[in-house]
Amino acid sequence: MDFSAILLNMSSQAANQSSAQNGGSMTLMLVIFMVFMIGYMYLISRKEKKQKNAEQEMRDSLSIGDEVLTIGGIIGKVVTVKEDSVVIETGADRNKIRFTKTAIAKNVTKEAKAQEAQKAKIEAAKKAKDEKKAAKNKDNK
Repeated sequence: MDFSAILLNMSSQAANQSSAQNGGSMTLMLVIFMVFMIGYMYLISRKEKKQKNAEQEMRDSLSIGDEVLTIGGIIGKVVTVKEDSVVIETGADRNKIRFTKTAIAKNVTKEAKAQEAQKAKIEAAKKAKDEKKAAKNKDNK
């Protein structure tokens, strides 16, 4: 064999090996991309499921006297709660309107109570922190 045939044979083998390696790395990159996409979609669907469950729990826990906001923007107090519907009273002339529970966007009363509880918790933590700081300053003097 002459020298040029040997070089040609070696170069073709090297080209075949590099193309096989490029194909393998592309496949690996594709697999990694697919794993990330599946994980991302799982996290998104999980978040949506939690939100849906929280909304359903809020609708199931409606009670007479709660102030609610409908998806149409109507604010009123709950007068009657049935299995799948709610009657709310709106306005000064006390109009009563019947809605399905799925039309209730949020329970304003419960959200206000939750915000007040959160504020009280934050204030209590601040007060405790200030008391510790005062005690520490007193000990240092």
